[in-house]
Amino acid sequence: MNIIGALKQEESKLRRQLTAVQDAIAELNGGRGIAVSPVYKSSSNGASAKRTMSAAVRARISRTAKARWAKIKAAKAKKAKS
Repeated sequence: MNIIGALKQEESKLRRQLTAVQDAIAELNGGRGIAVSPVYKSSSNGASAKRTMSAAVRARISRTAKARWAKIKAAKAKKAKS
C-alpha cells in the first residue's frame, strides 16, 4: 500500500473541495474575484498539470492543419505536373 500516494490524492481532493467552497462563498458575496482553474495549477512536486482543450479549439486546429496539408499537396501536384 502506497501511503504517500494515498495522502497526495487526498490532499488533491481536499484542495479541489476548498476551491469549490471558496468559489461558493465569493458568489454569495456578490462577486467573483479572479477565477483560477485548478487544472492549471502545478502539483506539489513542481510538475505542471495536464491541460485540456475544448472541442471547438480541437476542431479549429484540425481544420487549419487539413487546410495547410491540402495546400502543400496541391503545390506538390502542380510541381509534378510541370
